[in-house]
Amino acid sequence: MLTPAQIEEYNRVGAIVVPNVLTPAEVAELREVTDGFVARSARLTKHDDVYDLEDSHTPAQPRVRRIKAPHLHHPAYERLMRNAAIIACLQSLWGPDIRFDTSKLNMKSAGFGAAVEWHQDWAFYPHTNDDLAAVGVMMDDMELSNGPLLIVPGSHRGPVFDHHFEGRFCGAMDPSKRELDYDAAVPLTGKAGSISIHHVRAAHASAPNTSNRERRFFLMQFRAADAWPLLGFPGGIEAYDRLMVAGKSSLAPRLADVPVRLPLPPADLQGSIYENQKGLKNKFFATPAV
Repeated sequence: MLTPAQIEEYNRVGAIVVPNVLTPAEVAELREVTDGFVARSARLTKHDDVYDLEDSHTPAQPRVRRIKAPHLHHPAYERLMRNAAIIACLQSLWGPDIRFDTSKLNMKSAGFGAAVEWHQDWAFYPHTNDDLAAVGVMMDDMELSNGPLLIVPGSHRGPVFDHHFEGRFCGAMDPSKRELDYDAAVPLTGKAGSISIHHVRAAHASAPNTSNRERRFFLMQFRAADAWPLLGFPGGIEAYDRLMVAGKSSLAPRLADVPVRLPLPPADLQGSIYENQKGLKNKFFATPAV
């Protein structure tokens, strides 16, 4: 459960860090399981339904930048979507009824982990209201040098920015437009076992990992149960209701006066955000030498 001060900070900044949510044993299990996934990626030469690979990936040097929907692939990841402490934090923000969406495990390996350009999650999946957030589980100490999440404070209260380039969705904001003061961004840092929570409309990014330390970050998307996706949901209402992790579902979406811009036409390069963002010509972050 969040304190009043943490709730005020989340509402003001658009993000918070909550320390010591996972135990050292839970973190150690996540690291061990993740190491196994990375080792098994050596057999691959291209992305598949589980792995998104670094451009420099080879069988001799397996390099994974994302495990897609890890909660579907191992119980250690699946347990996190129903972690009682995490759910209690979200209930402090939205009330008792919480629905899960999906997850991903973003990895920035020491010395070459890929950047994620500035974007708002809201641009990818607008809903009937914006009581949505991403919860990030820090599997390693997250410091400024190894590419933590960066948030522009207060950006969750502003517009939804254009994430298109030359008429197609690319999942990134064009930094040459200077729509926000990126110099005002604050890093979400913390010790392994901490979590971050960032609002779905908060503009955020992460720089490459140029340190000698790993940075593994398990991200889960949650929403209030009465926030319904404008682009629909696969599998029908039965599958949608199976995503409830606390409280009760409802057939009454809550409509809020929030800005919406649809992610259409879709990106030329489909797949993860890394592939989508290759469609952006003006990059904010330089790519480190491998």
